[in-house]
Amino acid sequence: MSQAPAPARSAANSMSSESRLKLGLFGANCSGGMAATNVPERWDGSWESNLALARMADEAGLEFLLPIARWRGYDGDTGFQNKILETATWATGLLASTRKITVFATVHTAFFHPLVAAKQIATMDQIGGGRAGLNIVCGWNDVEYGMLGLHLPLDSADRYAYGQEWYDILRRIWSSDTPFDWDGKYFQLKQVISEPKLNGGTLPPTINAGASSLGRDFGARNADVCFVVMSDLDTGQKDVAAIKAHAKGHYDRDVEVFTNCYVVCRPTVAQAQDYHHYYVEEQADWPAAEQLMASLGMTSKSFPPEFYTMYRSRFAAGHGAYPIVGDPDHVADQLEKVSQAGYAGTTISFVNYLDELPYFRDEVLPRLQAKGLRA
Repeated sequence: MSQAPAPARSAANSMSSESRLKLGLFGANCSGGMAATNVPERWDGSWESNLALARMADEAGLEFLLPIARWRGYDGDTGFQNKILETATWATGLLASTRKITVFATVHTAFFHPLVAAKQIATMDQIGGGRAGLNIVCGWNDVEYGMLGLHLPLDSADRYAYGQEWYDILRRIWSSDTPFDWDGKYFQLKQVISEPKLNGGTLPPTINAGASSLGRDFGARNADVCFVVMSDLDTGQKDVAAIKAHAKGHYDRDVEVFTNCYVVCRPTVAQAQDYHHYYVEEQADWPAAEQLMASLGMTSKSFPPEFYTMYRSRFAAGHGAYPIVGDPDHVADQLEKVSQAGYAGTTISFVNYLDELPYFRDEVLPRLQAKGLRA
């Protein structure tokens, strides 16, 4: 089944920003955010906090907000990520309450019928005036599949083939003005039509975080942004080059590559390092972090096996993300190195987004602009 042609992307969407390093916030829709820690100031993940954060990020000029699609958290001492705001409804509420920022919905292909997902994303995009984004997930957590009475196929090739057909249907729905039938391997649909279309008839920016060779091929074929974890800058640079070469060589597509970082920024390096040690080494919710690592290792294959031993503390500190800990100069310098490694953007997370974003906004963003990284 061939893909429908892709409409042009809206220049009004902030993911079309000319910033050399796009920035977004990751995981704020979950209690605890990305940090499995017992500190009392840890992120509560409430709607009220998310709404205030979205408005703050919007005014600060960040490009996007990216949620985690979680259906069951990791318990532990803090109930890490047990309270989860569902991503499509979360994104819709935030799009109605902001002006410029792009808000992504993270969608499991197996959990949402393509017609339902197409209608949801189009509605989001109408409400946001073309600012909706789609993060496609082709299968992840066996426990969550069990909660929905679904079986997670052991063959990842089957999951990605299912995801490909799912996304092909979305594109057809968004581009077709007349009813159509679909006779595929996984879907047999009759007289499909859906209105309204996407705002202005343009596709939403699409992210995919496939880590396996099949996952990266899916991203290279379909996504605007391939999202990958970075263990270190040298390896990251090689990953970026390989992903971009694969997309160009196999599909004649230019893709951007993003990664994820967690940030601890304080007036001095010592203060940042002290707080990092405090919330990770002294106050980590290790039962939750261990369950997170076990789940990632068994089902998603998001990280190579040795990563869990080498960078164990990163999972308590920031869900396995790349650490940036220091004063504003150091944080800006490290983000510049992320850009120099070839990444077009990164998500960032904090222990408490609302408490820490203002200092990052006031001290780090001007430094990034002075470096020519921010439009």
